Amino acid sequence: MIIAFGSDHGGVQLKAILIECARQQGHIAIDCSANSTQPIDYPDPAKIVAGKIIAGDADKGVLICKTGIGMSIAANKVRGIRAALAYNEEIARLSRRHNDANVLCFGAGYTEADLAVRILTAWLESEFEGGRHQRRVNKLQELEEMNCGF
Repeated sequence: MIIAFGSDHGGVQLKAILIECARQQGHIAIDCSANSTQPIDYPDPAKIVAGKIIAGDADKGVLICKTGIGMSIAANKVRGIRAALAYNEEIARLSRRHNDANVLCFGAGYTEADLAVRILTAWLESEFEGGRHQRRVNKLQELEEMNCGF
């Protein structure tokens, strides 16, 4: 699997750990952001990672900022992206099984590295269940198409 990774300055260290974890599990990891603690705006790496997925250059994405909230909001602005902020392994599994999440977000300031590795592993090992969940994902896609004017 090809996984695009991105972070702002607050997630650089955790990103490096998670890239190594993915590679050790046999995945191809693409680093889509700088490896510096110089401040960058979280929407920028989110846009790059989401773009890789939409273009078919990556199967999934991982985004990291201090809280994970900014990255998940930014990534979810892109049509076709279903980004989930996971704080434990079960939430990560459910985000794949029930929501077909294609981007996993982390809050580096609130997630220890060993837990983040377990969360990433659980997420990568989980598959979308389809069935009743497909109906719900279809409704999410319909929401993306709406232009309600509000």
